[in-house]
Amino acid sequence: MADSVAAGLGDENDTENEDKEREKLLPKKTKIHIGPSEVTETLGFYDKKAKCKERKSNVSDLSLVRFISAELTRGYFLEHNEAKYTERRERVYTCLRIPKELEKLMIFGFFLCLDVFLYVFTLLPLRVLLALIRLLTLPCCGLSGSRILQPAQVCDVLKGIIMVLCYFMMHYVDYAMMYHLIRGQSVIKLYIIYNMLEVADRLFSSFGQDILDALYWTATEPKERKRAHIGVIPHFFMAVLYVFLHAILIMVQATTLNVAFNSHNKSLLTIMMSNNFVEIKGSVFKKFEKNNLFQMSNSDIKERFTNYTLLLIVCLRNMEQFSWNPDHLWVLFPDVCMVIASEIAVDVVKHAFITKFNDITADVYSEYRASLAFDLVSSRQKNAYTDYSDSVSRRMGFIPLPLALLLIRVVTSSVKIQGSLSIVCVVIFYLGMITLKVLNSIVLLGKSCKYVKEAKMEEKLFQNPPSATPSRVSSRAHRTKHTQEPSGEPAEEGLSASVTTQPTHRDVSPAPQIPTSESDQFLTTPDESEEKSLIQDETELKHRAPKDDLLEIDRFTICGNRID
Repeated sequence: MADSVAAGLGDENDTENEDKEREKLLPKKTKIHIGPSEVTETLGFYDKKAKCKERKSNVSDLSLVRFISAELTRGYFLEHNEAKYTERRERVYTCLRIPKELEKLMIFGFFLCLDVFLYVFTLLPLRVLLALIRLLTLPCCGLSGSRILQPAQVCDVLKGIIMVLCYFMMHYVDYAMMYHLIRGQSVIKLYIIYNMLEVADRLFSSFGQDILDALYWTATEPKERKRAHIGVIPHFFMAVLYVFLHAILIMVQATTLNVAFNSHNKSLLTIMMSNNFVEIKGSVFKKFEKNNLFQMSNSDIKERFTNYTLLLIVCLRNMEQFSWNPDHLWVLFPDVCMVIASEIAVDVVKHAFITKFNDITADVYSEYRASLAFDLVSSRQKNAYTDYSDSVSRRMGFIPLPLALLLIRVVTSSVKIQGSLSIVCVVIFYLGMITLKVLNSIVLLGKSCKYVKEAKMEEKLFQNPPSATPSRVSSRAHRTKHTQEPSGEPAEEGLSASVTTQPTHRDVSPAPQIPTSESDQFLTTPDESEEKSLIQDETELKHRAPKDDLLEIDRFTICGNRID
């Protein structure tokens, strides 16, 4: 037994010895230091394994009920993007304010055009009469000054003569033949003709006031200055031709509108109204600045007043054909209301989206109204340099002479004056028009003073007008003048430009400085200095700063969007 125990202990010792020898043969263990990055990687590995297990379990738990429940209980917080939603809300409020502010401007501009239009019928004949009386009594009274007539009286006499000549020329135009000629055309032809007439009317309006201004300045230019024009008589015939052609153009427009009203299926009237909505497509998706929008607003005012006058002419012609039966007026009334409503709707939608897309506030229309009011206030001052009717014509492109000529032609052909009672009615009607003109002028002047004070534009009434240099030759003469000045005299500082600021009246002009005419420059070959000045002028035109002041914008070409 003892031998067996000894044998067992011997085996255990042998096993221990073998283990020790095996450990000696194996490499020695080294201590491994594990950093935080290795721990993070290890934990991330186990997290991925856990997520995979959870994903497998979630895929197995997906159902349509849980999806619908998640969609119904899903939430979000708008205050996380507060600025964005506040801006969107302000845009909505701006669009809601546009109709009110736009109609305020439209109503004010409409009465401005009405005041200018009534001036042609009421005060202009009286002013022409006073000028003629002064001209006839001049040999008896003698010359009280250097001028036979004042510049304003000369312009009034020219306007009166142009109106009289064009009125007699309009008698050779047969309205009935024109009506039947247009009525015989197809609907699509009439639609094209009406669009062409609208474009031609804008072109005539943009160029017509230049012709009239050139006539007025040529007739009233001081005689001691160098002759730089072709003469008064050529300018006068150009003005007469322009007024006559523009009146014919407006007559064709009125005739086309009359044909549309009298058509049986009203298809032409519908097409002409839909043409207004095409205007939205052509203007809404363009980039507009504040000055461009002012230009469009003035164009819309002029267009609305012209359309109302055309509707009046159409109603007069239709009432004459039906022997002034008042029942027929109620037949025309729905169509008239439909045309007016479509015009207002198109203007509101157009301006609302233009202001929305270009981030223009609704308060800009009050600035436009103040600019129009400034023209009225400045033209009523003692030393005004332009008549108010001409100022409105430049600002809006509305020239009252052709439209007034057509209305006189239609009224005289539609209304027959026979007997003393008819003459009394005409006199009463004329006195009523004068009363309306005076009351309208008083109200407009009060409102204009209020708008100018609110806009804080009173100080601009006493600023000198800018010395305009419309051509390259005049700018070269202006630059030559400054180069020839002595070095000890400082040059004049530029004043803020404004077309409605008042000049200081100068009776004596010892050394008038006027630019040389372009016709003289074309006869000679320019030298090197002139060529350099021309290149410099072109560079200045390229880098010219945009006009930020609304009062600097003198004339609006209503057929485009760009002003400069």
